[in-house]
Amino acid sequence: MKLVVAIIKPSRLEEVRQALNSLDVHGMTVTEVKGYGRQKGHSEIYRGTEYAVHFLPKLKLEIAVEEALADAICTAIGDAAQTGRIGDGKIFMLDLLAVTRIRTGETGASAL
Repeated sequence: MKLVVAIIKPSRLEEVRQALNSLDVHGMTVTEVKGYGRQKGHSEIYRGTEYAVHFLPKLKLEIAVEEALADAICTAIGDAAQTGRIGDGKIFMLDLLAVTRIRTGETGASAL
């Protein structure tokens, strides 16, 4: 099993959700986060005063999947989240050692 973690722009969430639905992904966790990468934030002008914004709003998606689907899911997220501009985000794939469905006690891939 794998855990796919993606950091994306908030404006691309609906496109990513639709792409994952087309792959029959049954669930994901979405968290509002702030951060920066190479872009290191940006400047904004508010009421005539310039402010540096160091941490930009992003969304963190976490999706637990069977290993066979992991590459397709990463590709779908990348295609749907890409705008071609700086700050599109990153996708991480981690090994998932164990999963337990709390309600039924199922473990492993059947718990996904």
